[in-house]
Amino acid sequence: MQGLSIGLAAVALALSVPAWALLVLTLRAGRRPSSAEAHPTGSPGLRAAVLVPAHNESRNVLPTIACLLPQMRSGDRLVVIADNCSDDTAALARDAGAQVIERHRPDLRGKGYALACGVDFLRTDPPDVVMVVDADCTVTADAVARVASRCAETARPVQMLNLMHAAPGAGVRLRILEFAMVVKNLVRPLGAYRLGGACHLMGTGMALPWTLMSSAQLATGHLAEDMKLGVDLALSGHPAHFYLDAEVSSAFPEDAQVARVQKSRWEHGHLTTLREELPRLLGAGLRTRSSALGVLALDLLIPPLALYVLTLGLAFALAIGASLASSWFIPACAVLALGALALIWAVLLAWFRHGQHLLSARELLTTPLYALWKLPVYVTYALRRRSGWVRTKRKSE
Repeated sequence: MQGLSIGLAAVALALSVPAWALLVLTLRAGRRPSSAEAHPTGSPGLRAAVLVPAHNESRNVLPTIACLLPQMRSGDRLVVIADNCSDDTAALARDAGAQVIERHRPDLRGKGYALACGVDFLRTDPPDVVMVVDADCTVTADAVARVASRCAETARPVQMLNLMHAAPGAGVRLRILEFAMVVKNLVRPLGAYRLGGACHLMGTGMALPWTLMSSAQLATGHLAEDMKLGVDLALSGHPAHFYLDAEVSSAFPEDAQVARVQKSRWEHGHLTTLREELPRLLGAGLRTRSSALGVLALDLLIPPLALYVLTLGLAFALAIGASLASSWFIPACAVLALGALALIWAVLLAWFRHGQHLLSARELLTTPLYALWKLPVYVTYALRRRSGWVRTKRKSE
């Protein structure tokens, strides 16, 4: 029976590891710097191309183009890939001043295919740097020049800060979503970058040197093509640089149900990437003793927070119930309790440093209810995993 006790404690330890990983990254992230670093707004002669993949975006793409066009310098290009569109996205983007590629392959749908099409379009006159901005996003002033310059200087992929914002007066569910995005896209990558000099790519607001982008395996239907691309690049010796002095942002759908559908797509992609890529990262990191691969694995093994809260909470409840019947379960219960404390500490610290403007202390206490609200997302993943490009409904629809 002692072997059973040790085995249960080992399982409990495995369940607790993501909580400790999140705490390590949160502690290392510290506070966000209050001012941007001194950095030139661009390198003379550097040519950048911005790819904007768009699937039935119509007028939703116009603010993105209006934001990016003024940032185009001599030699830069703004290219919209109208991918399998059945609306007037292409015509409107063209009228707004962007170069437009129209792609019609309904059997090969997905952002990766759209980006591969855009890269092929650039091959006849390749730029120095290729940036990707989603069709519902805007970027801060001089973001294109700043990020392209950093990308060229480091010869590495660069990921700018990527955040989503709830509308003023939004309900607590959307503000919890916004806080979760802050934890995922600010706290965790900042901690990973400060700890090991690498972060995961996030799809929008990322830039790659042409030498890397032109040879990347993009034409896949992978649901999280951005994270997979970042893992592939890191394994080949090119981990992504996290750049806080430029930001790409978008708005959460005001309908909480639509927001849940959007979030479910991201989380299905994260779970798929965790399942497929974590063994590769861990194996390569141990072989090479690479701190970059190590922090990417550390970040990747943290599942979506709501799912983790549900899993850890259920395991802890079962362990407590079992320990009342048999003392052999007490070590496992203690290990899970420490994991739960680590998780609570990490969330409270992230909220204290980065989330007080989003949620009050009382609202923060309701986050376990949010985890229950997300339960159908994970049931769907278990029964029917998503694939392909699923576009989020907009407010006008």
